[in-house]
Amino acid sequence: MDRAAHRYAGGVAIVDVSEELKSLSSTMESIEAVLDLDKLRADIAVLEDQAAAPSLWDDPDNAQKVTSRLSYLQGVLRKTEALRGRIDDLAVLFELAEAEDDADARAEAEAELTSVRQAVDEMEVRTLLSGEYDAREALVNIRAEAGGVDAADFAEQLQRMYLRWAERHGYSTEVLDTSYAEEAGIKSTTFAVKSPYAYGTLSVEQGTHRLVRISPFDNQGRRQTSFAGVEVLPVVEQSDHVEIDESELRVDVYRSSGPGGQGVNTTDSAVRITHLPTGIVVSCQNERSQIQNRASAMNVLQAKLLERRRQEEQAKMDALKGDGGNSWGNQMRSYVLHPYQMVKDLRTEHEVGNPQSVLDGEIDGFLEAGIRWRKQQEK
Repeated sequence: MDRAAHRYAGGVAIVDVSEELKSLSSTMESIEAVLDLDKLRADIAVLEDQAAAPSLWDDPDNAQKVTSRLSYLQGVLRKTEALRGRIDDLAVLFELAEAEDDADARAEAEAELTSVRQAVDEMEVRTLLSGEYDAREALVNIRAEAGGVDAADFAEQLQRMYLRWAERHGYSTEVLDTSYAEEAGIKSTTFAVKSPYAYGTLSVEQGTHRLVRISPFDNQGRRQTSFAGVEVLPVVEQSDHVEIDESELRVDVYRSSGPGGQGVNTTDSAVRITHLPTGIVVSCQNERSQIQNRASAMNVLQAKLLERRRQEEQAKMDALKGDGGNSWGNQMRSYVLHPYQMVKDLRTEHEVGNPQSVLDGEIDGFLEAGIRWRKQQEK
């Protein structure tokens, strides 16, 4: 192995592959310790017993939670065990390539090493999601800010970016509400990303996003800077105890509408709820039924109140620590399309020279960097 280790560098100067494999194995051991595989297997066994119970579907909501949780934990265990096997197999791949002095086998081993390294990095990032609500599904709210029609157009691009990201990963999404702007784009939108750890992963996207480009809406072709705000909330669960007094709510119903004001519903089924003590306003027009829209809007309101409570608790902790409280609401990422092409995160310094790929949903690099950065801030 030692002789092989100094011959394969994937086109780079001499690299000690054996040391790299030791490093990957060590990182994997840390991941396995955090995941606690024995407990993971025990939890799976309990859930399998619950899933096999004849009375499981007497309570459909609970049945859905049990089967969904079971499927997720089984997937984590399979992925972890498979990755450990790939790391163990890498040494054999390099030894065979060396023994046969086979360039193709060598290239295959190097490609597998690169792939395994990326998979370990991704799994390591997941172990950093240990916050109270990180394992939850997410509600994402995007709103156009300064910049007029360009800001509305940018808000719609960000919505598409996150929905494409979710689609790439096979995550289910549901758009709950969209308020369209007059000329182009959207004023605001709220959608759910239905996957475990969606909140922990996407919460690092919260803040103000900035777009610089030649405006397609300016007849003189001038450069325009516009802004859109992103808010990410954890989906509320029954255990959260977010109590809402009905007397503190104002509920308005209205007719759903699509782009350009074109009606998509002939009944007053859209619902807007105002929480009077806080001034929080939520709306939903995705469903045909007013009852369904009200239920969805109440879920969003509960999520916003839960997040408000979390922020208040965090502010108290920051005050105790003497932390000035770095606001998530500050500018956190710039998308520059003119005079050069670049997307840069202002907190992590992570940047990409292909804005279109980012707007098409390739944001995993930004998410990973953001999660690692946030963990550093907590130390």
